Amino acid sequence: MNLPMWIWLATIGGFCVVLAVDFYLVARNPHEPSFKECVGWVSLYVCLAMAFGVGLLVLSGPAHGGEFFAGWITEYSLSVDNLFVFLLIMSRFRVPREYRQKVLLIGIVLALLLRGGFIAAGAEAVARFDWLFYVFGAFLVYTAWKLIGHEEDDAEFSENIALRTVRRVLPTTDTYHGARLTVHHGRRMVTPMLIVMVAIGTTDLLFALDSIPAIFGLTKEPYLVFTANAFALMGLRQLFFLIGGLLDRLVYLSKGLSVVLAFIGVKLILEALHHDGVSWAPEIPILVSLGVIVGTLAVTTVLSLIKSARDAKAEKASEKGTEKATEKATEKATEKAAEQEGEPEPAAER
Repeated sequence: MNLPMWIWLATIGGFCVVLAVDFYLVARNPHEPSFKECVGWVSLYVCLAMAFGVGLLVLSGPAHGGEFFAGWITEYSLSVDNLFVFLLIMSRFRVPREYRQKVLLIGIVLALLLRGGFIAAGAEAVARFDWLFYVFGAFLVYTAWKLIGHEEDDAEFSENIALRTVRRVLPTTDTYHGARLTVHHGRRMVTPMLIVMVAIGTTDLLFALDSIPAIFGLTKEPYLVFTANAFALMGLRQLFFLIGGLLDRLVYLSKGLSVVLAFIGVKLILEALHHDGVSWAPEIPILVSLGVIVGTLAVTTVLSLIKSARDAKAEKASEKGTEKATEKATEKATEKAAEQEGEPEPAAER
């Protein structure tokens, strides 16, 4: 895709306008969004991404359109998995519920800026060094194995180097001061609000270590990589509130994502071998990739919801059994006490 600079500028400008409107609405009325509000915003961002993808299909052809949709769905799915860690960060820093929208929005904007630099560096490296596809492919397969075998590793949030540096260098207050990022107490100090924003943004960059190679396995076009990441991150704030309670029910999400990452990793290695002249190594069409990604995530979601429903039913039955056992024990104790009260007193006591 040989795109003129004005298309890049117009695209970035469009994203900035949408995010500016979003930020204005959040700053004007800090609150925890309702379910209806979250559904509306998530639907809007999904429709914008779908419209952008359809535009690519029409103007640039099915290959680039399919690559965008495959990349966007993959990035969105990986972002959903990241929401659990965002929830841990919010709990770790005890962010007031009415300010969580602002924290997420600015954290996501910071993450988008950091990812933009990461994507630019990755695109330049991929263009210069073909052997990086073998590295990316092997890394994705390793990440997939790690997701399957070590799912509990992310159960606690640990501060990364960037966050520790910020906390060490900048004097920080112990309490929040509304939504303010800095306050003046004899000297200028930052509040925990700024720290948690840095935590969200830099933690997301760590997740990008697997998501960026994954999308480069689906498309080599920097424009598609950037737009897919931008659309995946833009609706993440509302999605956090919309499916916060659903995350615990998606018990097989990590396994589904591991299958997707393993597939993309193998695809990268096979295509690199094909380009290096290995006759038996095939090129996997983007429609096949899209089908595998969508199918895997759909099956994962359905199986997760079925298992969660069964577990909830079993837990409810167990609670009922415990209640009945408690009631029976109470009844027996009451009957025994009544019998003891009804017995005649011994002669000695008379």
